[in-house]
Amino acid sequence: MNQPAVVSKFSHVKPGDTEFKGGGLRDFFLYRDLGIADATGGQVICHLVKANPDLPPEVGTGWHKHLCEFQIVIMTKGWARFMYEDKETLVQAGDVVHQRPGITHYLFDYSKDMEYLEIVSPAAFKTIDVDPGTDKVPPPTPWA
Repeated sequence: MNQPAVVSKFSHVKPGDTEFKGGGLRDFFLYRDLGIADATGGQVICHLVKANPDLPPEVGTGWHKHLCEFQIVIMTKGWARFMYEDKETLVQAGDVVHQRPGITHYLFDYSKDMEYLEIVSPAAFKTIDVDPGTDKVPPPTPWA
């Protein structure tokens, strides 16, 4: 079958071109659009995500999965603790995580300075709440 060609364009976003804003998937995170969804015609989204310094972790993301074809998280600052199915995983600055499509996970704790780069395809991926992978989720670490 012939599929229509995706129109992509050159994009160059500098640090001052876009700001961190609320209104993304999670209220306790701030998001900075890097222009990739627009540049790829919706094939890929690439944004920076950081902890909202006014909202320390309390309940985390809850158990969920993403309906997508590809997703990676590159931790650029701080750390976050995830449950991937029944496995606790500490992701620290410099770490790269490939979240296979449909993996059940829960981000339950993070540092005040946490920031990561997230790349997902397609850009308009869906997030679905799911039943717990385990009931043994540790509590978040209080911020000093």
